[in-house]
Amino acid sequence: MAQERYTRTNQKLFFAGLALESMAKAQQSRALNAQGLVQAEREAAVFHLYGALLGLCHEIAGFYRLEEGGRDARALLNDSALRELRIPEMAEMLELAAQRETWLARLLNAYEDLFRPPVAVKVAKGDVTQPLIQAVNLDEPESPTLRHEQLQEWRSQLKDVVRRFRDALSEC
Repeated sequence: MAQERYTRTNQKLFFAGLALESMAKAQQSRALNAQGLVQAEREAAVFHLYGALLGLCHEIAGFYRLEEGGRDARALLNDSALRELRIPEMAEMLELAAQRETWLARLLNAYEDLFRPPVAVKVAKGDVTQPLIQAVNLDEPESPTLRHEQLQEWRSQLKDVVRRFRDALSEC
């Protein structure tokens, strides 16, 4: 039972839930390292949601007896061979991944962002009469790119897809 593909998907969904709980607690915290804890839990949640997505892709591949290998989810969703197989579950995933505004496309981009180096925003100096040194308020927190609610929504959407796909795959 522990070696079944679905256990990895379930485990990753559970871990994402734990990370989201810890993120919510860190947001309420007044500790000095609260911002760091929020960022760490945000990244952990994205990591585990991506792992659950990859687990779901492996479940589908296993059901249809496809060679899935150790590839990542983006590679699986961009695989031209999978596009030609006409697997309904993969077709839905491919469609969701192709549309930039969907939760799946945003999740994939958020996961890829974890591995991109930070880039400083370059602002052209418009007026030469302006002072060279500008005041910066350190008390203003940076607005997070991903909110807790958004991550929770992605987890909920992924859980719904997992349930629906498992129901469909078990009916066969």
